[in-house]
Amino acid sequence: MSNFIAGGCSFTLGNELSDDVDGKTPSRKTWAYNLFQQSLCKGNYVCTAKGGIGNSGIARRTFQGISNNDVDAVVVMWTFLSRYDWAMPRHKVLENTRWASISPWDTNTGQEEAFRTLAGSETAQEEWRTRQEDFIGSGVRPFAESLYKHAANDYHETYLSWKSIIWLQNILEKKKIPFMFTLADNSLFWNEMEEKKNTDQLLGALYKEIDFTKWYFFGERNMGFNQWTILNEYERATTHPLDKSHKDATILMLDKFKKVIGGV
Repeated sequence: MSNFIAGGCSFTLGNELSDDVDGKTPSRKTWAYNLFQQSLCKGNYVCTAKGGIGNSGIARRTFQGISNNDVDAVVVMWTFLSRYDWAMPRHKVLENTRWASISPWDTNTGQEEAFRTLAGSETAQEEWRTRQEDFIGSGVRPFAESLYKHAANDYHETYLSWKSIIWLQNILEKKKIPFMFTLADNSLFWNEMEEKKNTDQLLGALYKEIDFTKWYFFGERNMGFNQWTILNEYERATTHPLDKSHKDATILMLDKFKKVIGGV
């Protein structure tokens, strides 16, 4: 029996939705699960999403999902830039003892922003403290400090994200697995009012490799789900929109989903 794979970050996992228990168990209130219910897939819903993960990590975990399952369809919501997926020296606290999802919040400067943002949730703050302790013990924290001080930049993050998107897209097409992509935020393709595809020849060529016929956008200039929820003033928890936004997003996405997924 073939399964339905959903990839993404916390917007796909379902952090802070009404059935969220621990920020780890996939919600059944998300846009992705709603689309699964609307599909003809008779298999299981398999969510490979993880909170705080970046686009390289989304591609990696989705690839693992399709490699370990018979698959009818795949949906992915790509996320913000500035997050890195790094294979570190093995340590017990890392994902599969190897992988670290690193964000600007994992630095001394970013930690102050993190606690301001999470001020409304003691649970989220405590989880973040534990994460920081784990990252110090595993060596990720000093690496993150160096990465964001000396190397991280929007251009490289855009390049890595687009390369990951194209890599996963081509694998899905090779395996003849129907898929639909969407995104949380249009900073993936835009720098305010400037299109990133016009930055240079390399990004322009990469952009042409992305099959946008398989994408759903929430408005002009490749608007993302999170931006759409803010624009339409949906109720939010600490850092995420709540159940109604996912339900309404599903209604908007359904025609495109049926068109590109086909007879799943």
